[in-house]
Amino acid sequence: MGPLIPAANDHCRETNLTMQPPIIPNSDPSLLQLSDGPPSDSKGTYCFVSLGCPKNLVDSEKMLGTLALDGYTLVSEPAGADFVIVNTCGFIEQSRAESKAVIREMLDLKKGGQTGGVIVAGCLPQRLGPALLDELPEIDHIVGVFGRDEINRVADHLVGRRREQRELFRPAPIKAMDDRERLRITPRHYAYLKISEGCDRLCTFCSIPKMRGKHVTKPIEMVLEEARELVKDGVRELNIVAQDTTYYGIDLYGEPRLPELLRQLEQVEGLKWIRLLYLYPIFFTDELISTIADSGKIIPYLDMPLQHINDTMLKRMQRRVNRAQTEELIGKLRDRVPNLVLRTTFITGFPGETDEQFAEMRQFIEDVRFERLGVFPYSYEPDTPATRLPDHLPEDVKNARRDELMALQQQIAFEFQESLVGYELDAILDEEVEPGVFAGRLYCDAPEIDSNIYVAGEGLYVGDFVPVEVLQRQDYDLVGEATATEDRVRPTGPPGALPIIATR
Repeated sequence: MGPLIPAANDHCRETNLTMQPPIIPNSDPSLLQLSDGPPSDSKGTYCFVSLGCPKNLVDSEKMLGTLALDGYTLVSEPAGADFVIVNTCGFIEQSRAESKAVIREMLDLKKGGQTGGVIVAGCLPQRLGPALLDELPEIDHIVGVFGRDEINRVADHLVGRRREQRELFRPAPIKAMDDRERLRITPRHYAYLKISEGCDRLCTFCSIPKMRGKHVTKPIEMVLEEARELVKDGVRELNIVAQDTTYYGIDLYGEPRLPELLRQLEQVEGLKWIRLLYLYPIFFTDELISTIADSGKIIPYLDMPLQHINDTMLKRMQRRVNRAQTEELIGKLRDRVPNLVLRTTFITGFPGETDEQFAEMRQFIEDVRFERLGVFPYSYEPDTPATRLPDHLPEDVKNARRDELMALQQQIAFEFQESLVGYELDAILDEEVEPGVFAGRLYCDAPEIDSNIYVAGEGLYVGDFVPVEVLQRQDYDLVGEATATEDRVRPTGPPGALPIIATR
């Protein structure tokens, strides 16, 4: 990657109602329906709406693959489809409200006779259970997180007008679920690779263990098989996701095994970048740091949510880590990983947060200068331990503190982007936004949440890695010019099935 830069920070980009071509790896091309209408032997047509985080996106892709292999035809618009599936997020109140708004929109289409039915899947039904049907009785079927592999059976019930068993919930698995044979929503050149499910952390603000169960490691052999399948399908950047990535292996092997997994993933031919997301500051071992620092494929971009830095707040959150340990880890990472970019998140207005504790977090952010950072006001989540804590703060205080941190972060972000101007860096090209101009990303930018670099040049293609001279900053984004093209064999044939609706 070559010598680079000092360090600074960024924003969290939201993408609303984006549409991208999915792909089934290693599948019969006849399954990829690109015609104006379904084939004569199709079991039915459906539209798919995917909401939430990258882990939920993997579940969406698995459901899409299951339906395609069973003979259902994906279409890009809900109006006219036999049914609609909404894979929901239920993490915080804002995401639940968004999910319900989308569900109501689909139910309005059903009432108007424009679609035959609505299936609601994912975290919202998992969290609310049958109460979701009580609130929105027009929903035809609800499917919990762990019922995703039976989505075709639920579709059969809907298409066959069988109203029994409107609820499908399965217990959290004791073995990892298989995410192979997905119909991918992401562009062909990058994918998310989920290495575990669930979480054994009991952070007092978080509802994920209630929805996703205990941590279950996906065996190394299964992860490698999935990675090879994805790379064979054209993937060049793997984004590693889990609820707690550094915990990988402890439940299955009795010890952290993320370094070993990463070393084996490095051997997968055709893979250019490995990006690590959702790292927890505990179990971030010296072996893991060395594996990252010495790698030619693991890029020096680490997503490590911290949530707070004051010791009292961390204890109330039950984060099981303190400020001194966090500072020691960040110091090791900065010292040993060249050109490191750190992304993190913080929560403002957690119950009992004083002015002094908030000021401590603000000063910490100013001192550390995270290259990428997001801030979220504390969300009151029913059935989480934090609701029973005293001294809840007003919404206006939580939001004002968030805004203050994001204003600080904006300046850090702009300074970091300015520090890149004049360097020549590799970029991956995600989309051609106009003839000869591509939206791409540097190693310091994760898909959909970080910045873009807009790259001009001739002989360029989506999915290429090209050296780019960074010419200028435009707010959070950069502008550059390709200094060379990539000579490679590019995937041929149809890019995939019809688009889905993916809402973040």
